[in-house]
Amino acid sequence: MLIAFNKPYGVLSQFTPDGSPNRTMAEFGFPKGVYAIGRLDADSEGLILLSDEPGLNTRLLHPTRGHDRCYWVQVEKIPSPESLRQLERGVEIQGYRTLPCKAWLLDPQPEVPPRDPPIRVRKSVADRWIAMELVEGKNRQVRRMTAAVGHPTLRLMRVRIGRFELGGLTAGTWRELGDADRQLVLS
Repeated sequence: MLIAFNKPYGVLSQFTPDGSPNRTMAEFGFPKGVYAIGRLDADSEGLILLSDEPGLNTRLLHPTRGHDRCYWVQVEKIPSPESLRQLERGVEIQGYRTLPCKAWLLDPQPEVPPRDPPIRVRKSVADRWIAMELVEGKNRQVRRMTAAVGHPTLRLMRVRIGRFELGGLTAGTWRELGDADRQLVLS
């Protein structure tokens, strides 16, 4: 079984509480025996997969497999072409150099539902949505990468895994994937 879930802000990518005020995935009515494939931190939103199939975690997440994930990232200031190139080449974060990725300005800017609580807004500092496509996913990697090039992340949403897009799933909803969608995830 393979499930796509649109994880809301403030929800942990796990079923058991960790002592924080964040909610867990236990409240969303998933079938017994499924586990999250990968993680999104509680401050991040968007597509997360769940499964009861051993081996999918490695198949989808190990960087040597080159399985890409796409994120929409709202950042402070408008990134220059050079900032985007820095992200694409990989940046040094916590003594580690990230693998090359793809990064581009989203144009037009996406229309996304407001977040509760809303992001911080500074009247004197513009913000912009960019897209980043990565094949690795270290802890808070996207946030650390954008900060390293001078554009702190304000909001982060995973919108695609493989060729499967979040599409019409609203925050807090999920569905089991059929064969066609499963192929999009795995390809």
